[in-house]
Amino acid sequence: MIEEFKKFLLKGSAVDMAVGFIFGAAFGTIVKSLVDNVIMPPIGLLLGNVDFSNLFIALDGKEYASLDALNKAGAPAIKYGVFINDAISFVILGFVVFIMVKTINNMQKTEEEVKIPTSKKCSTCAMEIPIDAKKCGYCQTQL
Repeated sequence: MIEEFKKFLLKGSAVDMAVGFIFGAAFGTIVKSLVDNVIMPPIGLLLGNVDFSNLFIALDGKEYASLDALNKAGAPAIKYGVFINDAISFVILGFVVFIMVKTINNMQKTEEEVKIPTSKKCSTCAMEIPIDAKKCGYCQTQL
């Protein structure tokens, strides 16, 4: 059983999956930082100095100066600003993963998928003939 487990762990697919998971987690952190520190501040500025990460509705009826104050008080809240940031992070991450998968799929195309033509149509009788043919096998036209 231990030997079988070792073979599973050392298989290329298991190792690739682990590397992909670690890379994905690190990339998610970078995207979150991009959204929180680069994208949202200018959007907040355009909308009148709004800090999206501090947008919330306290459910206990009290007023809190910031999200930190709300969290320190332990009050329940709907933190819709954090949700907006996370939704934008999700869209950006999804788009980047889509582009990466599309690029990888394009790189993996084989010659067979590229479809190198092996035949052509005779200009006289329109029959399919080998691309290197010098004479049509159907109508005997010289090509």
